[in-house]
Amino acid sequence: MRFGSAPLDEARGAIMAHSQRIGERMIRKGSLLDETAIAALREAGQTEVICARLDPGDVPEDIAADRLATPLVAPLIARSRAATGRVNLVAEAPGLLRVDAGRIDGLNMIDEAITIGTLPDYAVVAPKDLVATIKIIPFAVPGTTLSVAEAIARQGPPPLALHPFRPLKVGLVVTKLPGLKDSTIEKTVAVTQQRVARLTGSLLSPEHRAHEEAAIADGLEALIAQGADLLMVVGASAVVDRRDVGPAAIVRAGGQIMHFGMPVDPGNLICLGRIGDRPALVLPGCARSPSLNGIDFVLTRLFAGLPVTGRDLMRLGVGGLLKEMETRPMPREKAPATPRSGVAPRSAPTIAAIVMAAGRSRRMAPHNKLLVTDRGGKPMIARVVDNVLSSNARPILVVTGHMADQVEAALGGRPVRYVHAADYADGLSASLKAGIAAVPPESAAALVCLGDMPLVTGRMIDRLLSMYDPHEGRLIVLPTFRGKQGNPMIWDRRFFPEILEISGDSGARFLVGKHAEAVCEVEMGDDAVLRDFDTTEALATLPKGMRPAIIEN
Repeated sequence: MRFGSAPLDEARGAIMAHSQRIGERMIRKGSLLDETAIAALREAGQTEVICARLDPGDVPEDIAADRLATPLVAPLIARSRAATGRVNLVAEAPGLLRVDAGRIDGLNMIDEAITIGTLPDYAVVAPKDLVATIKIIPFAVPGTTLSVAEAIARQGPPPLALHPFRPLKVGLVVTKLPGLKDSTIEKTVAVTQQRVARLTGSLLSPEHRAHEEAAIADGLEALIAQGADLLMVVGASAVVDRRDVGPAAIVRAGGQIMHFGMPVDPGNLICLGRIGDRPALVLPGCARSPSLNGIDFVLTRLFAGLPVTGRDLMRLGVGGLLKEMETRPMPREKAPATPRSGVAPRSAPTIAAIVMAAGRSRRMAPHNKLLVTDRGGKPMIARVVDNVLSSNARPILVVTGHMADQVEAALGGRPVRYVHAADYADGLSASLKAGIAAVPPESAAALVCLGDMPLVTGRMIDRLLSMYDPHEGRLIVLPTFRGKQGNPMIWDRRFFPEILEISGDSGARFLVGKHAEAVCEVEMGDDAVLRDFDTTEALATLPKGMRPAIIEN
């Protein structure tokens, strides 16, 4: 591939290196320079253009990414279409991701043009979570280089594997000693139930026993009789030896102890055993906390159907120091001012959310689409705002106009700020400008949400928020489904002046083409980002539980 400035006479069929606006036309980065584009450049007075010209045997970036993604796809791992040299791989089920780091390293070391980024080995994923991305750096890759990468990727099983969580029945024995508060026991059971439910399991009714070997063994046997797939003991006093009452009870119930302790803190004092083919664990004291600790490392593997041996526990030391992790509260009163690396983490930018709720709903007259209620009596605008509230966007500004009092009443005191667009009747732009003008100065960007898109969840919104990064030029973030652009959209503050100049019944989407180099498209796992509900016909396609009563009449 030849890259650089080329005379227009030699640029036909080349790839445009940088987006450029010529009059009313945008010639986008990555597009092929045809006769029309070259003529437009020539009319603009240009004689040369910076472009990439492919040599024989070169494979364009999208085709290369598509070909390399094919051998990386595995059961329960889906892929997006190739765009801008990138293919994303996403999880289709909750589970544990295994990554063959050696294979991924080998692929990344073939050539600087080929990159594959993945989540860490043993990462816990939910459906639609991004697990890996394949990105071709230049506009094309030599065919010979790509063939080598494909051959390595096909050697053996795929380097990525998703082990789905199994809906295990979990039995829990809770022991008690004099002085242990009932509230502590209740909290322990509640935390355990939440932990199990997150892994798709169910907790059998706990067995409460005295903190004695025979009593605990009796409780374990009772849980086995109820069909428990996994057994756990949480003691009133932490286990301190493999011969303590908890481990001894496992042996008394016909089991064996495989390992005591592990190099994870908090979580050191875990005891791993089994009774028949059922894992049996004596939990460390930190299991009473919902924060990430050593028990989570063990449970995720067991629920994913992966074997857990003493040697597996011994290998958890690297990365096992959890006390300073940002993902869990500090166990001590004061946290260090900076991480131990000595480099302060970059704080996430504050992004405000603007919920558009000012329209007259003319397509659904005489009903206001935002106020139609589902079978449970919840208005559509309340469902949309609740989804936004479940995300990390703050503050949340609700733009009102038509039937403003009723919209505010429908939101029933939710922690949002109201912005009234007095000229809402002038069209969508009036409401949008009112919202943008009200974004507080400390917000780096604004997420613009439509009030008639109740299927867009907080998780989807957070995924968009995570992709916004002005340091990397991702200033406009929008979701896509199968290549089609949807909503909501994030706009960096630098575009606010242009948005405030819009007039008429139109939004800001036309600015996407004008600033193509700043756009980051995020492929989503379903079409919720494309579906607005502004007609009675559209409302009829909502999930049954969300379908308004007006559809049934």
